[in-house]
Amino acid sequence: MALSNQYSGQPDALGPVTAGVPKKLWRERLSKPGVVEFAAPPKPEFSFNLKPADIAKHLNRFVIGQREAKKVLSVALCDHFQHVRLTLEGNAAPFYQKQNVLLLGPTGVGKTHLIRSAAELIGVPFVKADATKFSETGYVGGDVDDLVRDLVRRAGGDVKKAEHGIIYLDEVDKLATRGESGGRDVSGRGVQTNLLKLMEDGDVPVVSPNDMTGQLQSAMSAMRGGGALQPETINTRHILFIVSGAFSGIAEIIQQRLDSLRNAESGVRNKKAAGVDALLAQLSTADLIQFGLEPEFIGRLPVRVACHGLDTDDLFNVLRKSESSLIHQYERAFAAYGIKCEFKDDGLRRLAELAADEQTGARGLMTMCERVFRDFKFQLPGGKVKRFAVTAKLVDTPAQELRRLLR
Repeated sequence: MALSNQYSGQPDALGPVTAGVPKKLWRERLSKPGVVEFAAPPKPEFSFNLKPADIAKHLNRFVIGQREAKKVLSVALCDHFQHVRLTLEGNAAPFYQKQNVLLLGPTGVGKTHLIRSAAELIGVPFVKADATKFSETGYVGGDVDDLVRDLVRRAGGDVKKAEHGIIYLDEVDKLATRGESGGRDVSGRGVQTNLLKLMEDGDVPVVSPNDMTGQLQSAMSAMRGGGALQPETINTRHILFIVSGAFSGIAEIIQQRLDSLRNAESGVRNKKAAGVDALLAQLSTADLIQFGLEPEFIGRLPVRVACHGLDTDDLFNVLRKSESSLIHQYERAFAAYGIKCEFKDDGLRRLAELAADEQTGARGLMTMCERVFRDFKFQLPGGKVKRFAVTAKLVDTPAQELRRLLR
């Protein structure tokens, strides 16, 4: 009798016909799916063989400028993940100090884009959150431990993979506490204190004690058994923390400190103020403490680098050279209606000039593009126009150029 490979499809089916097949092979080859657990191929261990120049080269594809930030970030990432690799291979370094990173810079200069692009290259789970959504445990708001649990979710539930991830916390300057407050501090000093244990070496429960649904699911999974048990906690020893913020006003603090030093040394106050980028490059721990961050918190961020603001040339290159340029989005949007949108250099230059006036970095490009192309997106689809060029004239007088195209 021939062996059938088809199942009956009934809930109580006994599986395929087994006539003529030795009984000792039944369980090995012919059991219904799920009855016998076949050995899954082993998951690949964490591997890392990149050099700092490799990471910087990758970042250059997506982020324009920020050369110093790319260099510092590439070295910090390589040092950290080489340490992780060596530790997992059995070459532990018990006194290794994690190189968590602090990024400073105005909005829209590419801070988030740098970290996300690096995480994708390395192949580790990546979580981004705003510091403003957290509060000290027990008050209204999120718990900082949720950052670590989010890594587990991004890793598909694989705790071991999540233990090598990157946590990026933006708007950390909003945690600064200026002066003494008469009320409860629900989002400043308390959150900084709670982050301390995570940034070095702490254990976080995989399921939040306050998550009743998660607790029930975990208990039911343990009762069912039949699979490898997940660890109950995730260790943060090998999780890299990167925090960032605009730190508005810290340049004045740095200027005051430098002026005081010059005054003490020469007895003459220097009236000429340095540029913001030059001041941020001279940032010290004392400046951050005066800004309102806790010394213990700052001490766990040994790697610090400032991102410079974007001028017109930078914004022009963001549009023209970046692989994640906004113009690709607009080309795709018009192409969906069979319309070819061709960007000329003079049009890109004019968009960059207008975006620079917005003072919001690369985000200003979206503002200007939406302002220029809003009516084009509304009126051109379904019409006779199948091609148009974006020139400086179109950017300056979009309504007039649209009327000309529709004639």
